[in-house]
Order: sequence, then structure tokens, then C-alpha cells
Amino acid sequence: MQFWTRVVLDKNAVLNKEGIRYMRFGCACGLGYGLAIALCLALPMKAVADGEDPGKIILGLNEEVMIEELGIALPAKLDTGAQSASLSARQIRTFKRDGQDWVSFDLWMVPEQRAKIGLEQDQWRTLELPLSKHVRIKRRAENQIDGAPGYSRRPVVELTLCVRDRARQVDVNLTDRSDFRFPLLVGSEALVSLGALVDPAQSMSGGAPSCSREETVGLAAEETE
Repeated sequence: MQFWTRVVLDKNAVLNKEGIRYMRFGCACGLGYGLAIALCLALPMKAVADGEDPGKIILGLNEEVMIEELGIALPAKLDTGAQSASLSARQIRTFKRDGQDWVSFDLWMVPEQRAKIGLEQDQWRTLELPLSKHVRIKRRAENQIDGAPGYSRRPVVELTLCVRDRARQVDVNLTDRSDFRFPLLVGSEALVSLGALVDPAQSMSGGAPSCSREETVGLAAEETE
């Protein structure tokens, strides 16, 4: 007498609230003997610790982000609906240095916010960085001006953003964000570079940034107009 058995592994990953990834294994058996049933039921549930799959990290809607070139940590909004990253700046001025394009700016926040973060004057006033390029960003409907272009032209700098223990070099445009709560916006391009997923139910869940230079990877976002 003959019998056959077929096992199908259905690898559907599930993350629980502790960040543990569980692999669910399904089993389908065609059988002629009870032994085949036993073989199927013996397949175990396999748990894989999050540390074994470092590809993605889960972050909250707001996180503390270190900007390594400036040596400061700022509260940031992580927004998958925005494409690019933006840093709040005023007094923006481009200039030449040794034949290269540079940009000078003040890191702009209200005085109360600067005091809360603990920024000294030399950490926010007249900062200078190499200019990467300019980008065009579509204006919000409420910011449209009659007769003016429907976009704003912004300078872009390459900054190393560190969140949790992961750092990536990304493109960040400079614009006045004084009307917004967070001086730094991290958009989808930077989130992809960081390998980050955003859980809007969480906030400041990543803790204080702690990146070493070995963890910094240059993945500047491609230019988009």
C-alpha cells in the first residue's frame, strides 16, 4: 500500500509588541497513514529574535535625531507622507569657498525651544556647510502666492542623521519651519535609507541616539525636482 505526504511552509512574519518576529508555519497533508499526520503536527513554531534581522527598525512618529555634522540632537517628526528631509533655517546665504559652493544659515527655533534643548549660540547661529544642490519643493496650498511659482527653491546639504543606533547620510533641505512644532522633518527618502518603519502610536521610543562612525553609511538620496 502506498501513501504520500506534502508539507507547505507558509512563512508569514508577525511582529508582536515586544518586537519579536514569529514565523507561522502552515501544514497541508495528503495521507494514507496516521504517521503522515504526526509528521505534520510535529512542525514547530519558530521564533526569530529581532536582533537576528537587523534590516528594519520600528520608530515612533516623533524621535530624537542626532545631526553629527552639527553635533546636536533635535526633536524630529518622521513623516512618510513627505518625500524629503527639512531642517529649520533662517538667514540662508550661499557663497564660494575655495571655488566650492557653501551655504550659511541660522538653525531656527523659538528661544524657548533652544533653551529647552540646551543649544549654545555657536551651535545655532551662522552655521556653514558645503552646498550639495538646490531642489524645488511644491508649496502648500495655503502658502501659494498670486503670480509666484507654485514651488520654493531650497538649498540642500548632506547631513548624517543618527536615530537610535543607526546613522545614514541623507540630503536635507533648508527652510523656515518656525510655524511647525519640530525643527527637523525626516521624510520618506531618509526613512528608506535608515531602514525605518514608523508606528504612529509611538513617540520618542528610540531613546537617545548612540551612533558610532562605523555605523554611518553614506546613502544620500537621489535628486528629485
